[in-house]
Amino acid sequence: MLKYFSADWVFPVSSPPIKNGVVAVNPDGEIKEVLAEEDSVNLDLEIIKYKGAIVPGFVNTHCHLELSHLLGQIPWQTGLVEFVQHIIKNRQADAGQIDLAMQKADQQMFDNGIVAVGDISNQISSKKVKESSKIYYYTFIEALGFNPERASAIMDHLREVKRDFEPLPTAIVPHAPYTVSPELFELIRQEAEKSNAFISVHNQETVDENAFFESKTGGFLKLYEFLGMDLSFFVPTNKTSLKSWLPYIKKEKTLLVHNTVTNKADIDFAKQSNPNLYWCLCPQANLYIENVLPDVDLLIDEKLKITLGTDSLASNHQLNILSEMLTLQKYKQVTFEKLLSWATINGAEFLGLDQHMGTIEVGKKPGLNLIQLEENFEIENDLVRRLI
Repeated sequence: MLKYFSADWVFPVSSPPIKNGVVAVNPDGEIKEVLAEEDSVNLDLEIIKYKGAIVPGFVNTHCHLELSHLLGQIPWQTGLVEFVQHIIKNRQADAGQIDLAMQKADQQMFDNGIVAVGDISNQISSKKVKESSKIYYYTFIEALGFNPERASAIMDHLREVKRDFEPLPTAIVPHAPYTVSPELFELIRQEAEKSNAFISVHNQETVDENAFFESKTGGFLKLYEFLGMDLSFFVPTNKTSLKSWLPYIKKEKTLLVHNTVTNKADIDFAKQSNPNLYWCLCPQANLYIENVLPDVDLLIDEKLKITLGTDSLASNHQLNILSEMLTLQKYKQVTFEKLLSWATINGAEFLGLDQHMGTIEVGKKPGLNLIQLEENFEIENDLVRRLI
């Protein structure tokens, strides 16, 4: 039996918003009809009417579920170098505590209308939660290894982790250009090419990242000192971080995460290097760690495919894509409809889910969220009511 949901506005994303639209859904969540008000008014339908706007389920393209137990434990606005040191010092905890925190975070994302997640993992600990979750997870198994001599051994270990995650969808990906050697990048690229996998990488989150590659200066030297790593093998490229690492990834579909200090020259280079790039923004994490946001106007002007992420509870107070949208609306005045496409269809497309979710269209199962908008289509608050 079909259920009919209506609200002041329905935003299919794939087509213009429908005032007082009606969405018909079957019991397993599949969209059967999307009706304009005039098409439904003469039909004898039992319509559930809401105040607000109905939108598709949200896609969170960047999360670290396994860091959920660090909620409230990492100081604000320390800068990335100190933040990473805090993560290293504090990430170990009782296995039961970590598991419970992941379960709560998963439920929080579900309650906040998130239907799919691109999740970063360094170990197998999140598999149990993901297997029982109502959310679709694509797990990015993160590689860290800046010493080129360790590349093969690291890749062998990560392949074992990948096998342990089966049958869940996974890919081996680089953590960041300053923690992955060119040799390890190449092994990751080969693996992605062989398995038709996606790549996700933290990109240009701080000025220190560029400084390291351009001149072997900046705060990352303190990080390597903290790690006890000998950097004598590293020769600066005299280029920005993005220009240094992107050539290692040829044509694979790749998500660049954060992009806080990415400039136009970087973007021009990126467009020429790989036509299959997506750019993920995690604004609340940027404010938490560095108190700086990316040049969002530039990314929009360059017509980049933008997605949204929450990052982890180590660098955020909640896992809520609508809250990320509200932050970008507040600080960068991005229009709601643009934010909504970033939060839905763009993320679904990156994760290869756009045939099933991301828009309210007949035949899809995108999930339906109810949110509150002001008259000018500005987001009123970050409260989400999940309808299906």
